[in-house]
Amino acid sequence: MTTTPIQRGHRAAGAASGLLAGAAGVLAGEGVSRLVDVTGPVVAVGNRAVDLTPRPLKEWAIATFGSADKAVLVGGVLVTLLVAVLVLGWVGARRRGVALLGMTALVGLAALAMVLDPAQGGGAPALVAAVLTMLVVGVGGLAWLLSALPVRVGRAQGLDRRRFLLATSSVVALGAAGAAARTVGGPSGSTSLDLPTAATPADPIPEGVSFDIDGLTPHVTPTPDFYRVDTALQVPSVDAASHVLRITGMVDRPLELTMQDLLSRDLVERRITLTCVSNEVGGDLLGNATWLGIPVRELLAEAGVQAGADAVRSVSVDGYTAGTPLEVLTDDREALLAVGMNGVPLPAEHGHPLRMVTPGLYGYVSATKWLTELEVTRFADFTAYWTDRGYAAKAPIKLSSRIDVPGSFAQLEAGEVTVAGVAWAQTVGIERVQVRADEGEWQDAELGAEDSDQTWRAWRWRWSAEPGSHRLEVRATDRAGTVQTSRREPIAPDGSTGWHNVTVSVS
Repeated sequence: MTTTPIQRGHRAAGAASGLLAGAAGVLAGEGVSRLVDVTGPVVAVGNRAVDLTPRPLKEWAIATFGSADKAVLVGGVLVTLLVAVLVLGWVGARRRGVALLGMTALVGLAALAMVLDPAQGGGAPALVAAVLTMLVVGVGGLAWLLSALPVRVGRAQGLDRRRFLLATSSVVALGAAGAAARTVGGPSGSTSLDLPTAATPADPIPEGVSFDIDGLTPHVTPTPDFYRVDTALQVPSVDAASHVLRITGMVDRPLELTMQDLLSRDLVERRITLTCVSNEVGGDLLGNATWLGIPVRELLAEAGVQAGADAVRSVSVDGYTAGTPLEVLTDDREALLAVGMNGVPLPAEHGHPLRMVTPGLYGYVSATKWLTELEVTRFADFTAYWTDRGYAAKAPIKLSSRIDVPGSFAQLEAGEVTVAGVAWAQTVGIERVQVRADEGEWQDAELGAEDSDQTWRAWRWRWSAEPGSHRLEVRATDRAGTVQTSRREPIAPDGSTGWHNVTVSVS
């Protein structure tokens, strides 16, 4: 059936009503959530989406978007909401009851996500306040806007412009107020820790640890460039002044330590390379930083670990959990509870005020951020966030190497070309790096000086490049004599393997 211009305008006004009311409801709900210190609807829904997303899709998102995966997910949630409220408004132009019921259902789903969020704070009254705000602004605003539309659309009928403009301006004002409250309201985590000088500073960086080559990864990763992969859509805001670390479980003397308690101890400084299990062959989800912290083994010794324990379950303030073998937290690799990174207090996105840093294990089992509890236990007695999703309970970082320069599909000129990158074999050390072109004979690369067996090691190889298309490959050998495998394995369940290669063109 052909629609008239009035009917089309009527439906467009309905769709606009849905968009305005839906956006205002979300913004108002976010603003009140900020003021009363509860997880807002967008993050709560996003967190549930993260939990329900199949593992292969999560791996694809991290591989494709890297540290931007969270922004992409939040964007996806908002786009889905946008489509939903537009459709509801379009339907509401003819069937107001259906539209209002649908908007109520959307608020109900958001409320459920907020209630189920493991990082939820503020208590029941605060949650009720946030949900009621969304209900009043979202559903009430839609009802008001739709009331300006005629029930029947005829030739002589159109929307009540004065009423529609009044409703529009009011709904927009409520949404703007919510946006303002979201920006300026609520508590903020303190990052003003006064870090003491390390009782045991890191050794000086050896001369010749790297090479002056454009594109080669620097030995110490600048903090803004350090990768971030975690499950927190919204970086937790933790007040260091009131933060407490609990050491519980199979211990003789459970401990509760404030940040001041921890900072008053003898701190040690170490350069340690961290690697994400989601790092594909040749990927950049790893970084080397100078960490300041307290050796975990000292705290566990003070608590008195009981016989039979073989694991430590770490818990973040946002509910994330990880399981770490007890032995690696108590051996001489000196795992840390870090309070500082590259000379300053931990930034919020890297775990402020306290996080784990464990050499030699992928981060999902060893590097919990925003740390609030260490529970000494047994692997047989618990599962953690990523083991529930099919990843291995124990995940030592695999021997690996990477070509930084030249990059894939680089256009080079014939003659001597420098090929360079980094290799890592944490807690063992790199003994040798070899490079080859076009599946020819392996050639030994020159190694940079070793900082320690807990950091990556730079390498370079001078190649006489001839015109044509060429494939360069790299492999490493550790100090135990293990040669990096060529076998390609995916990141799940315990880290990728294979030789990194790049294809270049020489003219």
